[in-house]
Amino acid sequence: MLLPDYFAEITAVIAEYSKTGLIISSDINVDSRTEKLGLIKGALVFIDYSTLFITEYVDVRYKIEKLSYAYHYQDKESSLIFRYDNAVHKPKLDFIEHKHTGEKTISANVPEIADIIEEILLRIKQL
Repeated sequence: MLLPDYFAEITAVIAEYSKTGLIISSDINVDSRTEKLGLIKGALVFIDYSTLFITEYVDVRYKIEKLSYAYHYQDKESSLIFRYDNAVHKPKLDFIEHKHTGEKTISANVPEIADIIEEILLRIKQL
């Protein structure tokens, strides 16, 4: 797979969810370092004006490998709702992939963009 193909997959997922009317704007960009390595950054704004900020540094040479990632979701007042990332912490966590929810940090698998959007849409529908 080439980086433009992976980028196309992400934008297709976002476009599909945008049809729900719950995503009111999206801005996703790719900075290709090579045809198989690059940075994907962007933001999705939802109907309640909450925002998901997306950052993925990916290597698609052999499989899709997210070398570093952060999916930061915040409310309209810019308060954290959750964040998935694989950043190193001090003090060190017992796991690399994790999710921040308020004061808690828990182990979490590397998420796919569709799963994160689903989590957000469920939250919005409950409001």
